[in-house]
Amino acid sequence: MRYAVFALAVLAAPAFAQEAEIAETINGQMEAFRAEDVVTAFTFASPTIQGIFGTPENFGKMVREGYPMVWKPGAVQMMELRTVAGALWQRVRVADSGGRGWYLDYRMVPGPKGWLIDAVQLLPMQDLGA
Repeated sequence: MRYAVFALAVLAAPAFAQEAEIAETINGQMEAFRAEDVVTAFTFASPTIQGIFGTPENFGKMVREGYPMVWKPGAVQMMELRTVAGALWQRVRVADSGGRGWYLDYRMVPGPKGWLIDAVQLLPMQDLGA
């Protein structure tokens, strides 16, 4: 019995590490946005996203105007990490400056030095409290 528990813990360790690394990437980008440091925030984006926006300034403008709850987030809570059609998606609950909760899905891709954000989808349902 002890060996079975140990084996499960060893097998689960990579999944926990992956979740922690993904959360670190998303939180790192949000911290950069809080500080209005678009150059650092841009480093957490995948090459595809960087290619679409071209410059950190263009990227920052899009986030500021399209995702204000990410630009100046309040409380951030990592929800479930799941695989959809072979891609990893991290659900995140973010409270905006008014205390409203929003759910976003982050598509994550591996990069040369860790996980990168390849897409963010704002989910249609918001909740009322933080």
